[in-house]
Amino acid sequence: MQDRKIALLGHGVVGSGVMEVLTKNHDSIAKKAGFPIEVKYILDLRDFPELPYHDRFVKDFNVILNDPEISVVVEVLGGLHPAYDFTKAALLAGKSVVTSNKEVVATCGAELVNLARQQGQSYLFEASVGGGIPIIRPLHQCLAANQLDEICGILNGTTNYILTRMMKAGLGFDDALAEAQQKSYAERDPSADIEGVDACRKICILAALAFGRHIYPQHVHTEGITKLTLADTNYAEEHGYAVKLLGRAVRQGDGAVYAVVAPFLVSHDNPLSNVEDVFNGILVKGDAIGDVMFYGRGAGKLPTASAVVADVIDIVKNEAHHKQMLWEDSGENLVSDYTAMTYRFYLRVQGADRREELERTFGGECDTVGGDLALITRPMREADFRSAAAAFSPLGVIRVLDD
Repeated sequence: MQDRKIALLGHGVVGSGVMEVLTKNHDSIAKKAGFPIEVKYILDLRDFPELPYHDRFVKDFNVILNDPEISVVVEVLGGLHPAYDFTKAALLAGKSVVTSNKEVVATCGAELVNLARQQGQSYLFEASVGGGIPIIRPLHQCLAANQLDEICGILNGTTNYILTRMMKAGLGFDDALAEAQQKSYAERDPSADIEGVDACRKICILAALAFGRHIYPQHVHTEGITKLTLADTNYAEEHGYAVKLLGRAVRQGDGAVYAVVAPFLVSHDNPLSNVEDVFNGILVKGDAIGDVMFYGRGAGKLPTASAVVADVIDIVKNEAHHKQMLWEDSGENLVSDYTAMTYRFYLRVQGADRREELERTFGGECDTVGGDLALITRPMREADFRSAAAAFSPLGVIRVLDD
């Protein structure tokens, strides 16, 4: 049985995990793929003389590009460049590509999916969203008979851990972040997580697959969790809510897509409220299937590597019939104005003497939170709410997720 030879771009956390999975499960993977899978090259600028496969490292991508034995390139470099450039070159050279790189997929996914189709190759990216949670393939295959109307989920394990610790342990944001970094759940520079950038890229990928058209990250209104305080999380807990950073995409009747990444109050009746720690939860709504929930560890070395290797197996097993995604790029901004959506809002303001005015303006009943006033408003268009709230100089604002 002839080996199928692949190349690995990057030997960081995910890349080393891919090598671990392929080595440890070599025989069972060969049975599932129909062929043994061998990593012939590993591209990395560093040397790893201590590793048993140290002789496979190369520093020149052209060695991989020009080797006709390489049928699949696994890109786990991270970042946009040179990952995008290497991916495009590999597809043009007639090689399929598997990636965990959410930035490349969110930014250039439509182009690369269609280039793969033109070249008769595959471009697969199960590991780009949800780590080891199977979500890309179910959206593309298992739920294909549905018109998907909404995707809403906890897409970032770092922020979910921080919010869980704020709510359950009473830690302030800074202390919860420091703890996440100590446990290696957060990077030294956590800005992509805590500012919502990571979740934004992921909801763009999911929305593009669900609705069939590219959603650009720069068009999605994105808020992080850095402004949340214990006053906000305590209020939520006392009133039957959890605070979650959600990515949400909703198909509109005119074909436009509402998309936002922001903290939400999620009722304890909603299954997303019970997704805690570093776990992710993704809720998909379809016209035939109803609500479907995907749950699991959304990141980590081996869960992500598992998803990468599963895509490699899929390509090798079906090499005569490459998988194609439905994902078009109209070149237009398909995202509708986020301020046109209607929500209830949690609002916290300073000044106990403004209770009557607050309740008259927003409905609801005020509670005292420390020295502040807080309430949950009646349903309002976001634009109207923002206009009215400006007069009160809000200290805290969080949307409420209602079914």
